[in-house]
Amino acid sequence: MDQVSTETVQTNDRLSEVVLDPASIGRGNANIEHEREVAIYDLLDRNSFKLEGRDDGPYKLTIGLVDDRLALTVYSASKPSEEPIVAHHLSLTPFKRIMKDYFLVLDSYYQAIRTAQPSRIQAIDMGRRGLHDEGSRVLVERLEGKISIDFDTARRLFTLISALHWKG
Repeated sequence: MDQVSTETVQTNDRLSEVVLDPASIGRGNANIEHEREVAIYDLLDRNSFKLEGRDDGPYKLTIGLVDDRLALTVYSASKPSEEPIVAHHLSLTPFKRIMKDYFLVLDSYYQAIRTAQPSRIQAIDMGRRGLHDEGSRVLVERLEGKISIDFDTARRLFTLISALHWKG
């Protein structure tokens, strides 16, 4: 009788640790903190993250803001004391309109879940998801040729990037 393994195949093209730069994080409310925690948990649970031209993962990613730019700094997870493998600094300009709209919808969503009818909450949530998807697509495009990520990974990263800016 053949044995079947239920073990998940681990690839090196993944993140094993994600850190938000403490200097980049504003004071947040419970909603912001919860969004960050869930996004990091989900991201570490399942992600696809490949540095172009490299095969030395898994990786540690630090996300922060430097001079009004998004800083994605990648380290080797197996050699945590070493210098970064690569740091990409991306302009936030392509994200500004999306994030502004996203924050407005999030505020509406959190107000609605307290008092609104389920149909209203669902409509707001669909708008939130649409903006979230748009931000995720922009992130994939901005990382093209640098870092390959799947759409689910992009969604979770966009949540974290947004959480750096959200004033709540």
